[in-house]
Amino acid sequence: MKNEIMIIDEKTIEDKIYVVRGKQVMIDSDLAAIYGYETKDFNRQVRNNIERFDDDFMFQLTDDEVNELSRCKKFTTMQTKGIKGGRVYNPYVFTEQGVYMLMTVLRGELAIKQSKALIRVFKKMKDYIIETNKLTGYNNVIDLALQTKENTDDIKIIKKELNTIHKFLDIGYDKEIIILNGQQVEANLAYKRIYSLAKESIYIVDDYISLKTLVLLKDIDKKVKITIFSDNVSKKLHAIEYNDFVNEYDYLNISFKSTNNKFHDRYIIIDYGKSNEKIFHCGSSSKDSGKKITTIMEINDKKLYFEPIDDLFKNDELILT
Repeated sequence: MKNEIMIIDEKTIEDKIYVVRGKQVMIDSDLAAIYGYETKDFNRQVRNNIERFDDDFMFQLTDDEVNELSRCKKFTTMQTKGIKGGRVYNPYVFTEQGVYMLMTVLRGELAIKQSKALIRVFKKMKDYIIETNKLTGYNNVIDLALQTKENTDDIKIIKKELNTIHKFLDIGYDKEIIILNGQQVEANLAYKRIYSLAKESIYIVDDYISLKTLVLLKDIDKKVKITIFSDNVSKKLHAIEYNDFVNEYDYLNISFKSTNNKFHDRYIIIDYGKSNEKIFHCGSSSKDSGKKITTIMEINDKKLYFEPIDDLFKNDELILT
């Protein structure tokens, strides 16, 4: 659920910046309001991408730090743990680098506009810091210069990630897709977009398959070899359904192998071993996607998955009944 959106300007940001542990930080609830989120929803998005937020990007305030900040007039009771109307846990705060990293987590047109506005304001704030020294936690100009260079490097990385995001959007899919309950059409389109990336092969690892699993593959290029690794739990896909399907779509090259009850999660592997190889982790089976909230994410460190994927090919053929 989203809140009313704040107008980002220099005064707004200045009022929302604190100095904690010698760093300029913004509090999760303030950032949530800026981006139009409830705080719990905002933090959930961050938790889902926690590998991007190192300790120098984000950290949780201690009780002493909360008490210290609570003396500040602009620190609201809703940010304070343990009082009526307050929070049940201490706030998280984001450094300037962490604020930039949010650009790669909070997607959509609004998020991009707000992030760009934040960057512009932070740049102006650097000039403000130099002139007034009111918000700085640095001891001298050298420290500030070093930090400014670090932030510049971080911005370059974030811009590169944003370009990558736009690239993904241009070709019709994103590295992370959230599908809400009831969005079965959106779910189907998401899977079909991922499958359309394949040039040579598609491997589907999913113990829960059905006729719908096959239907989502019907528009795949006939040159693409499809292998479904599954134990066909609950016997949802029957031999008679499969035979009817391949009789109608006889150009498809589909084979089945067992997972030997070794996989809990579901995966899609596109063009395994090729230069355009991609591996996706799917929160739900394609046959059920859209019935409940789920996420599809592209895996960055693919090497971790090579061994279990290679082992799949040693398994026996899955026989449909």
